[in-house]
Amino acid sequence: MFSMTSFWIRFDLSGSHELSLRCSRLYWHESGKEAECSTINTNSRPGIFTVLYYEMPIKHDVLTLHSSANQGQNGDVTVFFGLSGTGKTTLSADPKRALIGDDEHCWSDTGVFNIEGGCYAKCIGLSAEKEPDIYNAIKFGSILENVVFDPVTRVVDYDDTTLTENTRCAYPIEYIENTKIPCVSDGHPKNIILLTCDARGVLPPISKLTTAQTMYHFISGYTSKMAGTEEGVTEPQATFSSCFAQPFLALHPMKYATMLAEKIASHNANAWLLNTGWTGAGVKDNGKRCPLKYTRAILDAIHSGELANQEYEVYETFNLSVPKTCPGVPDELLNPAKGWTGASDFKGEVTKLGELFNENFKKYSSEATPEVLEAAPKC
Repeated sequence: MFSMTSFWIRFDLSGSHELSLRCSRLYWHESGKEAECSTINTNSRPGIFTVLYYEMPIKHDVLTLHSSANQGQNGDVTVFFGLSGTGKTTLSADPKRALIGDDEHCWSDTGVFNIEGGCYAKCIGLSAEKEPDIYNAIKFGSILENVVFDPVTRVVDYDDTTLTENTRCAYPIEYIENTKIPCVSDGHPKNIILLTCDARGVLPPISKLTTAQTMYHFISGYTSKMAGTEEGVTEPQATFSSCFAQPFLALHPMKYATMLAEKIASHNANAWLLNTGWTGAGVKDNGKRCPLKYTRAILDAIHSGELANQEYEVYETFNLSVPKTCPGVPDELLNPAKGWTGASDFKGEVTKLGELFNENFKKYSSEATPEVLEAAPKC
């Protein structure tokens, strides 16, 4: 049995402006657990997601995923874990693959299924050329948030950040032309993608992970919180969210990581760390974000099986396996140590990031296995 109560909090920001927030408390009686819901859009959604993070693993041996998912023509499924701004929605909307969902899923013994009926995409810089599937999903029935548009022609300027960089669009999942309806697959994931957006520019664009590394980076849930993803964030900040879902977790992260590792082993899946952030240099050194065309080329190589068969080298400190070449991607882009152009000391930046990882992981170390602890950066 579940019960939910809601209440409003009103803040007087100035003499003429007020901010109202709707808050909720969810209580599920059988387990005796409480969850505080965050205040995004429909306030019940994050609360129900928290319930699923408890009920599904404990009662049904089903892994709840804060991820997007899509399926290839041969039935192969890919899941994308990631926080806001890492590309979870963008990359799962692939014209060559059927979209299962862009945010919330469960992985059972019979496959993967979506647990919500819509998508919520960032719109900043959106264009038909870069993201045609999302661009074409914006039509009657979609809801645009925080965008600037011409009051006469009603044409939206997706590059205008006057109001905020966090411009969004909510739309029914069937508005993506290549969507799998119903949003269920009886295939099991063959590729697990852990997305990050590293603003320091020191994580490789793609790394192949061992099982222990997958668990470590899944529990860590690192990204750079980008400008516009949350109120008050005006420049990139390092952030960690365990299992890429910290606000929703009802159990220790090691529980979810262990389930993920077991499923990877059972279905012989590959796991990857995909960095959609900066290359060549970090934000402060005027580096550039990895072009979307290269990120999509990396994913194409993953899905074709070509990337798994490339020759790899070890990326020091993080001990990641980095491919020496990838079809459609310049070789110098693949290893940050070889393509660094920033004024900052490269090894110093790598060490700083590694230390942030190690400091964050201290809170989970008591429950982690020796193999997972060994997967930490060596600073």
